[in-house]
Amino acid sequence: MLSAEEIAAAKKQTKYGTKDRLHEHDDCIRIAYEWLDAQPKTKGAVRGARPLKHHIEKWGGRYVSQNDVEVAAHLHPHVQGEYPFYNVSRLLVLPSDARLAGIPQAKTQNYAMSDRHIKEVYGSRAE
Repeated sequence: MLSAEEIAAAKKQTKYGTKDRLHEHDDCIRIAYEWLDAQPKTKGAVRGARPLKHHIEKWGGRYVSQNDVEVAAHLHPHVQGEYPFYNVSRLLVLPSDARLAGIPQAKTQNYAMSDRHIKEVYGSRAE
């Protein structure tokens, strides 16, 4: 689990894609980190924009800003690139909800995944 100190340091070091900075809660960064961690990585950044933050929100059950995703990507040792062009495979994996254990803000807001969303977005499910 990412510590508050690690997250605070990363917020200062992250190259943001927006002028404004929005972070509602450190748990949003933890949720984004867990989602990114579950994804297969490619050798280089993937071309073509994808609504990553929206996929993360639906899985994590909470609002997540683009800035939260950027900090999570900065913290992750295997994620490269800039939002939304990370080295995350186009074949996304639906992470296990077990990854959200210990993140109190997860599943606290009205974000939900429909079966249709899961089928359209994810190629497989993590065990």
